Amino acid sequence: MTVSGAPGGLGDAPGGSTGDASGGARPTYRIVAIPGDGVGPDVLAAGRRVVDAAGEQAGFGLDWREVVVGGAAIDAYGASIRPEDLEACAAADAVFLGAVGGPRWDDPSATVRPEQALFALRGGLGLFANLRPVTVHPALAESSPLKTALLADVDMLIVRELTGGLYFAARTEATGAPGSRHAEDTLPYADEEIARIVRLAFDLARGRRRKVTSVDKANVLATSRLWRTVAGEVAADYPDVALEHRLVDATAMQIVRWPAGFDVIVTENLFGDILSDEASVLAGSLGMLPSASVGARRTAHGLLGLYEPIHGSAPDIAGKDIANPIGTILSGAMMLRWSFGRDDAATAIEDAVSRALFDGVRTPDIMPTDPARAAEVEPVGTVGMTEAIIARLDVRSRSAATGSIA
Repeated sequence: MTVSGAPGGLGDAPGGSTGDASGGARPTYRIVAIPGDGVGPDVLAAGRRVVDAAGEQAGFGLDWREVVVGGAAIDAYGASIRPEDLEACAAADAVFLGAVGGPRWDDPSATVRPEQALFALRGGLGLFANLRPVTVHPALAESSPLKTALLADVDMLIVRELTGGLYFAARTEATGAPGSRHAEDTLPYADEEIARIVRLAFDLARGRRRKVTSVDKANVLATSRLWRTVAGEVAADYPDVALEHRLVDATAMQIVRWPAGFDVIVTENLFGDILSDEASVLAGSLGMLPSASVGARRTAHGLLGLYEPIHGSAPDIAGKDIANPIGTILSGAMMLRWSFGRDDAATAIEDAVSRALFDGVRTPDIMPTDPARAAEVEPVGTVGMTEAIIARLDVRSRSAATGSIA
C-alpha cells in the first residue's frame, strides 16, 4: 500500500548515506511536531508512535520538538503561530501536523484565525506543492459510497499548487450597508508559479503511469488560459509523459464516474482544494488519507516538507479514542520517504497498515455497515489501531528485500 513514491530522486538523500541497517553512523532526523486542535493531538501521538517504532527497527534516531500552533496557540499566545515557532519549523528536517481549527475559532471576521498558521507555514517554508495520494484499499471498498466496480485500480496523485491564486492574493472585504456591499478577490498566477508545479507533476508521473491531467477553467478564466499554455510548454520537455487538459467541472464529474482513469492530476490552489476533498471520499473515510506539502528546499536528508492527514480537527470526537489514525500514520510514512530518504521504513509502515486492514482491524469510521460483516472484524479505537499497526511493522525485512516496492 504505497501512498506515494518519490521518483526522479525527489525524495532521495542528496549525497552520502542515510545510515541504513548495513552499518555506518546512526542518523538522527529533526522533526517539529504540531499536535494542533481537536483530534490533532490524538492522531499525531499515534503517528509519532509508529514513526518511532520504525526508527527503532531501522536504526535511526528522531529528535522531536513540539510547538503550539493553531487554535491552541491563539488561546495561549494570541497568535495562530509565533515567529519563533515558524523559525523552529524552518530549521527542522520535517514538520508533522495533526490538525488545526474548530468551531471555537470559526468566526470568519476574526482578526486571528487558526488557518492563518497554515498559510504562514506554506509561505514561510516555501511549500508550493500539496501532494494527496488517493488509493482504495481492497478490504475497504465496501466503505466507499461509490460502487465497488468503480474502485478497482484507483491510484491517483493530486498535485495542488499551494502558495498562489485566490488564497494568497489581494482582496477587498465587504463594507457598507446591506444592499450596497461589495467584496472582491483576485486570482493571479505568474508563469513561473505554474511551471514549477506542473514540472513537479511531470517528474512524479515519470515514476508512476506517465500520465498528467492538467485541470483548469480555460473557457472562462484568463489565469487558466495561461495555466494551459504553460502546461503545454512544460510538457514539451517530457515526451515520455502524456498530457491531457481537462476543465475542472468535467474533472469533478469524472472523479466519481471513472476515478481509475487518472494518474497525476495537477491544478491550481482553489480547484485542488475542492477536487482533493471530493476524491478523498473514494477511500471510504477522510481518516484514511495522508498528504505532504513540499517545495524546492532541501535539508541534509531530503526535501523539507509538512506532513498531515487530510481530515479536519473533528473536536466532537477529540479525546474519545475513536479517531482513525491511519491518515496520520501514512503521512508519517510519506515523511520518512520524502524528507529522510528512508524508503525501507516508509514501505514497512505502509505494509503494516495494509496487513492490519486485511486482518479486519477497524476504527468506527471504517466499520462495515452490514451487521453480519461487522461481526467478522475487530473493532478498535485510535490506540488499538496504532498498536495493531506497530505489531505488524517489520522494517528489517523491508531493508533486506531486493524486490520492488509493494
